[in-house]
Amino acid sequence: MLKSRTAVVFLLAAVALASVTPSSAKAPSLREQVWAAEMAFARAMAERDLGRFGEFISDEAIFFADTTALTGKAKVIEAWTAFFKEPAAPFSWEPDQVEVLSSGKLALSTGPVRDPAGNVIARFNTIWRLEAGNVWRVVFDKGGPPTAGPK
Repeated sequence: MLKSRTAVVFLLAAVALASVTPSSAKAPSLREQVWAAEMAFARAMAERDLGRFGEFISDEAIFFADTTALTGKAKVIEAWTAFFKEPAAPFSWEPDQVEVLSSGKLALSTGPVRDPAGNVIARFNTIWRLEAGNVWRVVFDKGGPPTAGPK
């Protein structure tokens, strides 16, 4: 009888330990996923990795260069190649706000754009879409004048 009780205690302890293992760690929220994608997108620019940069862009993306729409991934990369020519990035960005639709399929990220000295020179607005393979990709991107961040 004592052996069976001991076995039950060990079994219950094993089940309890299994429920708190790293495999049960909370998956990142959709907002956290988009935030991480935006940070990695910006890091690709900082690290001068045009190939990696392109991986974040949807095939049907539209990026705005002032009022001109660059339609399609190839056109976007062609235009942005100029920003990757120098050893140092001409600007950087990071999100200060990310919002995801309740459907979990579209998200907005926005934040300051800084010159190499760290001065805020613009504000970016990027629309992300959850695409095949559960990968977030940019579908729209447009910068604008600097504004205050979220309150």
